[in-house]
Amino acid sequence: MVSRRLFLSGLGLGAAGIIPPALARTQRLPVVDVDLRGSIDASAHGIRPGADDRRSKAFAKLLKEAAAKNMPVFLPPGDYAVSNITLPDNTRLTGVPGATRIVYGGDGHLFAADGAGRIELANLVIDGANRWLGDTVDGLVHFSNVANVTIENCEIQGSSKTAVSLQRCGGRIERSRLSGAAEYALYAVESRDLSVTGNHVFDCGNGGILIHRWEKGHDGTIVSGNRIARISATSGGTGQYGNGINVFRADAVMIGNNHVSGCAFSAIRANAGSNVQISGNTCLDSGEAAIYSEFGFEGALVNGNLVDGAASGILIVNFDEGGRLATVTGNVVRNLRLEGPYIHDGAGFGIGIAVEADTVVSGNTVENAPKWGLMLGWGPYMRGLVVNGNLVRRSPVGCAVTVVEEAGSALISGNIFEDTPNGAIAGYRWNERTTGDLARDGSTFAHLTIERNRTG
Repeated sequence: MVSRRLFLSGLGLGAAGIIPPALARTQRLPVVDVDLRGSIDASAHGIRPGADDRRSKAFAKLLKEAAAKNMPVFLPPGDYAVSNITLPDNTRLTGVPGATRIVYGGDGHLFAADGAGRIELANLVIDGANRWLGDTVDGLVHFSNVANVTIENCEIQGSSKTAVSLQRCGGRIERSRLSGAAEYALYAVESRDLSVTGNHVFDCGNGGILIHRWEKGHDGTIVSGNRIARISATSGGTGQYGNGINVFRADAVMIGNNHVSGCAFSAIRANAGSNVQISGNTCLDSGEAAIYSEFGFEGALVNGNLVDGAASGILIVNFDEGGRLATVTGNVVRNLRLEGPYIHDGAGFGIGIAVEADTVVSGNTVENAPKWGLMLGWGPYMRGLVVNGNLVRRSPVGCAVTVVEEAGSALISGNIFEDTPNGAIAGYRWNERTTGDLARDGSTFAHLTIERNRTG
């Protein structure tokens, strides 16, 4: 025997067994006026699919009345055209997954909220229809100062700006599909204990998931288990746009087990984000460097990632701007290119792993890097590097290390370099090679210790 509760849950109507009257009639199921949580059927209050957005005021009134009673509102299947809805505190709005569609009618904004304690949206399709959004909002769903946001099992598509814009919010965005935004799928700034998990993000104009702060500081957002694909950079630039996951000034962010492919620039880019963890991600077909930790950061853990197809692999750089202190371990980087999305005025593209200061590089595998497998330092900007136990294959030069005056120390030990026809380890003054093969000939540079490396 299957219990009634389990049967109703299997219909996607909630563990409590909600069957609103309108849906019960279409499904020929027993009518239950409210579920055990007291859900309100919007159709019983004159909110029905098929009408134009002249019903927006009635819809807003219903949400306000339900929120005042801490009651969720249920929207039966169908299309609901609404505009300029300010969601009150304690809004809980749900529908039937894939069947309840809220379509933006234009003329301002769709959903906005400010200063609320809790806002919940679940099981809805939210369609911006690529219509104009006003200057007062950054996204189709625009929340500010909301302590606990929940967006769960929703499809948010067709925004003429950003799909979901959060400012000073906490909560969770999970199991949702964010697509077709002209700007970003999710722009979260000054977040508090935010989780972004299990979402599908694709076909966005300038970025996927952005975790930013106006001023550098603790953030603590978790970005995990998301699938991100086909992110463009319609605004151009040299990395400001076109990233799958982008961290800016946000500290203590965890980025793990995401699948990121087809980004115009980086799969994962952390700019001035200290104590960032980038672990277990799959990064495919990136237009620029697949994984970046750059500029003013202290502390980065980059481990267990797979990079296949990019202009460069993993870059931990910008010691000149304070970027330092990292571990790069257990990554696989392969099939890189010399060409990138712009003319590079530095080391160029085609580099497997590049690091500069206070960093351990260990246990990585680099294959098919068309310029250098490993790059250690840049000009005088190198300090405290430990590079051991790595495998580099099929790269013209296995490891390029700076020999410019004032460069700090590096230990290059116990690595294997195979099929590196122009040398296993070579010294460079910026882009100019100035030594033979240091793995074979030995080093006369006081700042370098090179030992026990194998070449073949």
